[in-house]
Amino acid sequence: MAQIFRAKKTSNKGKVLTLDVKSLDHQGRGVANHNGKVCFIDGALPNERVKAQILDEKSKLIEAKQVKVLTPSEERIDPFCQHYGVCGGCQLQHLKVDSQITYKQQAVGKLFEKFAKETHLAWQPAITSEDKYYRRSARIACISDKKTKQFKLGFRAQKSKQIVEVENCPVLNIAFEELFTQLRLVVTDNSKLHSISHVQLCEADNGVFVLIRHTKVIDDNTKQILITALSDSGVQVLWDDGKEPVTYEQLPNYRVNGIEFGFQLNNFIQVNGEVNEKMLMQSLDWLALSEKDILLDLFCGIGNFSLLAAKYAKRVVGVEGVDNSVQRAKANAAQNQLENVSFECFDLTDDISSATWFDKQANVLILDPSRTGAYDVLKQLPLNQFEKILYVSCDPVTLARDSALVLEAGFTISKVGLMNMFPHTGHIETMALFQRR
Repeated sequence: MAQIFRAKKTSNKGKVLTLDVKSLDHQGRGVANHNGKVCFIDGALPNERVKAQILDEKSKLIEAKQVKVLTPSEERIDPFCQHYGVCGGCQLQHLKVDSQITYKQQAVGKLFEKFAKETHLAWQPAITSEDKYYRRSARIACISDKKTKQFKLGFRAQKSKQIVEVENCPVLNIAFEELFTQLRLVVTDNSKLHSISHVQLCEADNGVFVLIRHTKVIDDNTKQILITALSDSGVQVLWDDGKEPVTYEQLPNYRVNGIEFGFQLNNFIQVNGEVNEKMLMQSLDWLALSEKDILLDLFCGIGNFSLLAAKYAKRVVGVEGVDNSVQRAKANAAQNQLENVSFECFDLTDDISSATWFDKQANVLILDPSRTGAYDVLKQLPLNQFEKILYVSCDPVTLARDSALVLEAGFTISKVGLMNMFPHTGHIETMALFQRR
């Protein structure tokens, strides 16, 4: 039987290249070219020559990480966190904050040019906050190491499920600065607490909350040991065994422009409170709502945009696919005595032809989708009935893709602005206002 010779595929994984970096992509990675392939390089900056180790190689692209900077950029700075480069939380601490915003804006512009064929965007000043201690909430990963009998507590490593043990996190709110050490000490010394799988932190306007998620029953006496250990930090400790609803003595909340937003710790809220408030106020400024406007708010969550808009519009309808968030939005409307806003639970990837919540008189549309974007619902909506569309995006690729649909429906992009919700990371949040021609 004849044997066919097949050449073995060679792998360049691990090989080190010398590359000249031209730009940053929308994930904060350096971009270079090598033998006709596009190279994406973690930790590299534009105008640098670097040595980069190949992590993965495909037919048209290479993914790599910077291992040595041969010619540094003038914008390169020393990272401020001792865990940077190992912890997966931040990717851009080596780049000046102002430059982070500049490159993120350039990345968004390139995506609009690619997907929506828009080359001239009406950029507005970026919304910013303090670049340290800005996170009001976070989720800490935990695991009991059976070999060392130590309790590991921290964040996931870059591109890994491994836990990086963290002493403190300088982008987390200052209220949590000592929490890692306190938790590690009390839990390591008490094996009954080793069933803790995650710890969720949140600083609300009415207090600091710590939610303990655990996989086995923890008795009341043991719970009290942890509560007492954290009492000096002034935190309210909550418990979640995954079976019974979490019991709150009082719900966490935040306030913006006279509206109180109550939430549970499993509800989505923006982690940067300062940017969230500025974002909401900018939305009101850009939309300039009046008592004649009927507003449809899709992917409304707990009512972050809807409740404020209801103070100025004639009527607001909020739609969200997560029922728990819808119930919270309804309760928030009642708490704030807003009678001109209603909320519906509906999967916005489904067919909306029979949706009872759709208002044919609505003339203003707000979209605040997850990273998957709003394409499924945008292609179904009769967009020509709207005068203004405000799109709030946490992924510039889906924003640019979805914008093409809106522009084809007869709109122009009148304003675009970054919201630096996550300084020192590759995340890009953008607000775009579309107006009918």
